[in-house]
Amino acid sequence: MRCSRRLAIVVGAVALLSGRAAAAGQDPSASSSSGGGAAVATLKFVAGGAVGLVVHESGHVALDLAFNARPRIVPVHLGPAPFFAITHRGGLSPRREYIIDAAGFWMQGIGAERLFHEHPHLRTESAPFTKGEFAFDEITAVGYGVVALARTGPVQRDTYGMSYSSRVPEPAIGAMVLAPALLDGYRYFKPESRWAVWASRAAKVSTVLLVFK
Repeated sequence: MRCSRRLAIVVGAVALLSGRAAAAGQDPSASSSSGGGAAVATLKFVAGGAVGLVVHESGHVALDLAFNARPRIVPVHLGPAPFFAITHRGGLSPRREYIIDAAGFWMQGIGAERLFHEHPHLRTESAPFTKGEFAFDEITAVGYGVVALARTGPVQRDTYGMSYSSRVPEPAIGAMVLAPALLDGYRYFKPESRWAVWASRAAKVSTVLLVFK
């Protein structure tokens, strides 16, 4: 049970892109070629975010297919905003249900570690595509974490499914999803911090351990 498009992602992405556009427009003497470069960078940033979405959802769908869960798209609403969700048949064991619902976050965790390995100083690099993918992962995890702490949003949300199948309170699940995002954000600004690296990895593993609960 999970939402594949979220208002928080849209709002966050718009804010990030607006910040980039504002930074690009600070120099009034900038040439038209630099404006073109900013447009290309923005497109790469958006493309990176789209890849982040695909990576997240691919984890869910792959496990749906592996467990013969027959994934399907259903309409949902986040407040007045219409969205859609990819859901699956009922009757799965709690463990399989949990694995499917958590798979998106696991894919994001693996992706984040790959990004930091390949780009240990990502903040200072000119890598709009990679930053877009990282921004998507951060915004998604923070959005899910906050929604889970508040116990709100459509019933198809990942954190609700993880909570229901594991019998762990949803706010606790939200904290487990939020912690790696906050730690990875710290790593983005402080790449030299070794404690944050291992704390982030431990936080990511915490949701995997619930499979054996």
